[in-house]
Amino acid sequence: MAKLKVAVFISSRGSNMQSLVRASHDADFPAEIVSVLSNNPEAAGLKFAAENGIATHVIDHRDFETRADFEAEITRYLESAGIELICLAGFMRLLTADFVNHWRDRILNIHPSLLPAFKGLHVHERAIESGARFTGCTVHYVRPEMDDGPIIAQAVVPILQEDTADALAARILEQEHLIYPLALKLVAARQVKIHGNRVLIENPDEPRAAMIYPHTEEA
Repeated sequence: MAKLKVAVFISSRGSNMQSLVRASHDADFPAEIVSVLSNNPEAAGLKFAAENGIATHVIDHRDFETRADFEAEITRYLESAGIELICLAGFMRLLTADFVNHWRDRILNIHPSLLPAFKGLHVHERAIESGARFTGCTVHYVRPEMDDGPIIAQAVVPILQEDTADALAARILEQEHLIYPLALKLVAARQVKIHGNRVLIENPDEPRAAMIYPHTEEA
């Protein structure tokens, strides 16, 4: 089976992009990171991608009069490169419904909460202030609504009494770096099927794959 051709979108250092690239170095990984695209020519993650032999491409949103023009150029580039799937990894531009629908079921995103809880911004502060005992992160298919779409994988992270937003964010980021490659692997291996707003996993390697996925050293 040919490897799925993936583009990763970043706006800064792209730590989740780096975790995807490292996972893709495994000869058995079913996806290939073909391109790292950024709207920011100064994005630090572009250097990492280039050093790992991955093509980089900058489409600066400031060069376009409208968001539609910006996204049309993105689509032109992706289609010319034969991209089959987009992974958003800290891409700090809202995508229009037209773009999302054009690439429907071909865009993944990672969000630092257990969706559908705590959509939007200031996620960690809101989770702590809510009194919740757990939060986490979610990989999902992208829909036009913010932080919405069928959920592929989640990781649970406890909220400690002494937690600050920064401390909680750091622990969640560790889990993001684990579940994003997991989700991409499942999608690229054609094990993911979308039924309405649900994701079903065919022949998972382990019973809990892509479910609520607390990852610990003991697990």
